[in-house]
Amino acid sequence: MDIDVLYRSANALARVRLDPAEELRVEGGAMVAMSGLTIETRASGGIFRSLKRIVGGESFFLNLYKAGREGGELYLAPAMPGDMRVLTLDHSDVLVQSGAFVAGGSGVEIDTTWSGARRFFAGHSLIMLRARGTGDLLVSSYGALHELELGPGETYTVDTGHLVTMSASLAFSIKRVGGLRSTVLSGEGLVVELTGPGRATLQSRSEQAFLGWLIPQLPDNDDRP
Repeated sequence: MDIDVLYRSANALARVRLDPAEELRVEGGAMVAMSGLTIETRASGGIFRSLKRIVGGESFFLNLYKAGREGGELYLAPAMPGDMRVLTLDHSDVLVQSGAFVAGGSGVEIDTTWSGARRFFAGHSLIMLRARGTGDLLVSSYGALHELELGPGETYTVDTGHLVTMSASLAFSIKRVGGLRSTVLSGEGLVVELTGPGRATLQSRSEQAFLGWLIPQLPDNDDRP
């Protein structure tokens, strides 16, 4: 598999070349164009059905793309404007914001049953998936991507709406912070406190913050002609 990210960083488009018989799991709606591939749509078992209940109906169906005897090519893009990045796992794992997942190779397992997931679920503003195994993982951001590297014992406080990925080695705790702009989903300011060693990837924009600005600008029913 070979993945190139084009048109970075505001309007990223990923070009994926698959070897013969190679497979790729892709988030529903991310496909832009394809050639030489077959496609099968499937729900990803109980893991994603449980997520659907939590987020109130968001689709977590994955499309399985499989290359023919001569290989194939696929173009992918996220729903929001921003960047994309390829993470290469080698018998390792990383935590990924659910909305940032775009695609993963057949050797990468996506899991939400790990015990730490419930601590993120409790806030209802951030759902983290655990990706582990060996292979390529394609993630997206709303806005530009920025990487933080934390040394042993170093701490960083991150708004939950800006967290994209984090190393499984990072310790974390979810906290309320009074005075921060409220998030749309939870109605309260939530942050995650990270403690190193490990890396975290942040996005420069927040969907919740954008919606918090946009929704009050929309006309009420009484104001519409």
